[in-house]
Amino acid sequence: MRAVWITKPGPSSVLEVRETPTPEPGPGEVRVKVAAAGLNFAEVSARKGMYPDAPPTPCIVGYEAAGVVEKLGEGVREPAVGTRVMALIRFGAHADHVVIPASQAMPIPDAMGFEEAAAIPVNYLTAYHILFRIAPLRPKQRVLIHMAAGGVGTAALQLCRTVPDVVTFGTASASKHDHLRAQGCTHPIDYRSIDYENEVRRLTDGRGVDLVLDPLGGRDFRKGYRLLRSAGHLVCYGFANGQGPGGRTPLKLVGALAQTPLYHPLSLMGDNRAVAGVNLGHLWHEQEMLLEELAAIVKLWEAGAVKPVIDGVYDFAHAAEAHERIEYGRNVGKVILKP
Repeated sequence: MRAVWITKPGPSSVLEVRETPTPEPGPGEVRVKVAAAGLNFAEVSARKGMYPDAPPTPCIVGYEAAGVVEKLGEGVREPAVGTRVMALIRFGAHADHVVIPASQAMPIPDAMGFEEAAAIPVNYLTAYHILFRIAPLRPKQRVLIHMAAGGVGTAALQLCRTVPDVVTFGTASASKHDHLRAQGCTHPIDYRSIDYENEVRRLTDGRGVDLVLDPLGGRDFRKGYRLLRSAGHLVCYGFANGQGPGGRTPLKLVGALAQTPLYHPLSLMGDNRAVAGVNLGHLWHEQEMLLEELAAIVKLWEAGAVKPVIDGVYDFAHAAEAHERIEYGRNVGKVILKP
């Protein structure tokens, strides 16, 4: 089996493609021959040694993959050998074979390509979980989406279009604004040239927004909370401000942590606002919930309501370039690895 290994924490040069024995499925498991795997900010953070849930190095990471069921473990009848599936995986997806519980392998529509399928589980589940379970989106609401040109941001913009008259504000560099508009963003905002907090206040006549999707952290959590109108939700699902490009950046992390606000229940009551957190990696015990949401996303794809935007496809030998694409914020949409 070929796989992309993180040999030790550090810059993209620590990645190596290695041959290891192909895993065998145990009882209740299936082996999938991987055709495409998603790459996310989480895996980039793991490579840098800044993702607490990652396995110790050397390791294979990767949260999502799509491919073909190749072998069944004892007691498994479905999905059958030859079935095209996608899966959310607790690491190990950046390999040409992966073994997973049979219950986690979801068949994909015949018309869906492997690259699209690999682009769905992490990004679309994160966005869907926020928009329709944590802070259920209602017509005419206003939503601020940070890193709106990335994988989760693109998914969130598309999902917002499925609810009538939702107004979206997306932060991204000016070069990505055409992409944002194509995904339905009402108000792209260049965070590099203007203060997005002031701009959102101006665009909303001072009323603010109903929902903020924030993977940034630090002082941006504070700014997002200030932008909430009554009954608004700040949903935190990342801490990008704690990192910089390259290897570990402990000073940047400490600085971002120092600027992170603390929310007291009494202040939340007084403000009539809510703060929530989302981490798909800590929802493994809720497989029924995740599969229900993933099935809903596939139905939206079949209806033409959502469609993953693929920024680039990289073979394993060029995994370092793929990592840097995300690490330096160059991607517009999803980055895919292929064995």
